[in-house]
Amino acid sequence: MFVARVQVTIKEEVLDPQGKAVEGALHSLGFEEASGVRIGKFLELTLNTDDRAVAEERLSQMCEKLLANPVIEDYEFELVEAGEAR
Repeated sequence: MFVARVQVTIKEEVLDPQGKAVEGALHSLGFEEASGVRIGKFLELTLNTDDRAVAEERLSQMCEKLLANPVIEDYEFELVEAGEAR
């Protein structure tokens, strides 16, 4: 069994209005040093297989079909054996 940790971020060339809104809010709260805010998402899930190659292939398919929109988002993931995850 593996624990998958997936990070999905908006591609660099895509406008991120939510990130701009958060950046503006940070500035209005006095955090002027904050810039280039980009919003993404983090997912963690368990894959019920002991075969790392199968887990990687299935997770890639999940990201391409549902977890990320490959047109405007990038994703990366790591797989950790379930007993080693913390």
